[in-house]
Amino acid sequence: MGADADERTMRAAAPGPRAATTMHAMRVLVVEDEPKLAGLLARGLGEEGHPTDVATTGNDAVWMARSTPYDAIVLDVMLPGRDGFEVCRELRALDVWTPVLFLTARDAVADRVGGLDAGGDDYLAKPFSFPELLARLRALARRGPVRRPTVLEVGSLRLDPAAHRVWRGDTELDLSAKEFTLLEVFMRQPGKVLSRLELLERGWDMAYETRSNVVDVYVRYLREKIDRPFGCHSLETVRGVGYRLREPPGC
Repeated sequence: MGADADERTMRAAAPGPRAATTMHAMRVLVVEDEPKLAGLLARGLGEEGHPTDVATTGNDAVWMARSTPYDAIVLDVMLPGRDGFEVCRELRALDVWTPVLFLTARDAVADRVGGLDAGGDDYLAKPFSFPELLARLRALARRGPVRRPTVLEVGSLRLDPAAHRVWRGDTELDLSAKEFTLLEVFMRQPGKVLSRLELLERGWDMAYETRSNVVDVYVRYLREKIDRPFGCHSLETVRGVGYRLREPPGC
């Protein structure tokens, strides 16, 4: 980042009047390799009563986030070595679910999509308003660390919503768009019985009548692709109620 751009970012990031809030102090990890901006963020958050640590590399960010229960992580994308997207993916793979806010000069739609698909929770472009940053961090901290895997797994089934790909073991499956949507609904709530109405509401628009047998048809299609070729019986009927995706032995 050039000197002029750095100054614009610093001015935009300068803390404003302290916001009135009854929220408890947040412990924040700032991952930023620009010393001036990192210092400004740490000082501004500290003045607001939020203890803040700083990491300047992706490697440092990973071990610090694993060893300390932060309420939120402010993560730059353009870091030396591994970029912020890689760092976020690794944290999620390591079961670190601290909310992550990407803070970066890369504000193209593809970058924002990439950050969210990497496991991020929010995305703020530089230059930015410090009060807005604080408000976004408060909103993230209120949610807390919630497990939101970027790749869903139930037994040997794996589904990647961002890449729109699904596997049974090492075999990639060819699903239609609707089959994929229906399977994702099941995999986000494994073991739970979902009624036909619930599946219609989550997988189809309002044009379908609840009397339609479209759910039964697509469940049958799914079984032909995710179960039958592999000798599995993971998608089961719960008579009089609906359907359930379970994790049977060997599947």
